[in-house]
Amino acid sequence: MTATLQIARRTFLKFVRSPQLFIVGTIQGAMFLLIFRYVFGGAITGAGTSYVDFLVPGFVVTSVLFAGSTAAAGVAEDVSDGFFDRLRSLPIPRAAGVSGRVLADAGALTWGLFVTTLLGFAVGFRLHGGAASGLGAFGLCVLFGLAFSLVFVVIGLYAGSAQAAQGMSLLVFPLTFVSSAYVPVATMPGWMQGIARDQPITQMTNVVRDLALGHATHALLPSVLWAAVIIAVFAPLAVYRYRTVNS
Repeated sequence: MTATLQIARRTFLKFVRSPQLFIVGTIQGAMFLLIFRYVFGGAITGAGTSYVDFLVPGFVVTSVLFAGSTAAAGVAEDVSDGFFDRLRSLPIPRAAGVSGRVLADAGALTWGLFVTTLLGFAVGFRLHGGAASGLGAFGLCVLFGLAFSLVFVVIGLYAGSAQAAQGMSLLVFPLTFVSSAYVPVATMPGWMQGIARDQPITQMTNVVRDLALGHATHALLPSVLWAAVIIAVFAPLAVYRYRTVNS
């Protein structure tokens, strides 16, 4: 725990000393939200609800992926700078190198989710399920972000450079569009609906949207299982790659 917290502290200090990362990320997220809300919103229906109430929960969920490229690039930079080599020379658990990074990324992600949620309220989104359901939806977003943080850590460990890590992170983005995040799955071609309906982003978006809109949800168990599967697969893979990667 001590090693994990110290590594997380070191990563967090890098975030604090590079405020442009937060500023640029916030501006980028605001731009995408405004585009979807005011440019595409007039042409897209929200499956029986206003499009802004349909959009914002999905946008908050998918924002964890948009933030992932920064995390992957940061891990790749630590590899190329020899930081992980220095950690492996210390008498600390190998898992601490990964868990410290993920902990710091989760903290930064929580702040990003909070800002994105405030932007959603600013463009007209409103909770319909009460404060408790809203907090539950936010907590699930943090859980999903934690799971995907491990995915991006693995990408960063395998990429070899920060530029390559950013490029490899783009491979995850199609999941955001082939999902229920921005449009109802029923509006997609029939062959695509099966893919979009059963993939993790859709399950996660559905449960967050149901909680935010006050609807009964059947997606809680599938979405949590997806998060557990992602963590179970990528956590050991991240530790294994951390043990073997060379700067």
